[in-house]
Amino acid sequence: MAAAIAAHFRRDHVEIRWKLRLADEAISMSDRVPMTPSGYEALKLELSRLKTEERPKNVKEIEEALAHGDLSENAEYHAAKERQGHLAGRIAALEDKLARAQVIENGRETPDKVKFGVTVVLTDVDTDEEVSYRIVGEDESDPKQGLISVTSPVARALMNKGVDDEVVVKAPKGDRGFEILAIRYD
Repeated sequence: MAAAIAAHFRRDHVEIRWKLRLADEAISMSDRVPMTPSGYEALKLELSRLKTEERPKNVKEIEEALAHGDLSENAEYHAAKERQGHLAGRIAALEDKLARAQVIENGRETPDKVKFGVTVVLTDVDTDEEVSYRIVGEDESDPKQGLISVTSPVARALMNKGVDDEVVVKAPKGDRGFEILAIRYD
């Protein structure tokens, strides 16, 4: 009887583990974080710096503040503990993003459609102003440098469009029209 119960338990346990693994894979595949190879490396460097430089420095700050005595009125201690929380949160966020990273390499051929990683040259149909954007991951975006997030309204409007296509971007200041002049990898 005990052997039958144990066998039943093992079978259920294996089935549950299998279902959990499938659920984890489904979640992890749907929650991928697209980024360029340089964006991935930048996050790795930041994580390394936080773990090897900032966190040890924070530990010393806490130790020094503890040496001052009375914690109830010790502003240095409270500031160091608050910083410790911020560091822990940023480290956890970086580890999560790196674990879910989908590093997308640029192709070798000139792209015919707008996709992640390309540089798109546009002209504003109202002002004839020419702008150039590279579509990158959320953590890499810097619009002033011409890097826009793949989740931005402009990038979403441009996706899968080709040269000479016109797109309308819904912006906070109103709709803006753009014509795609060129698509390339930089």
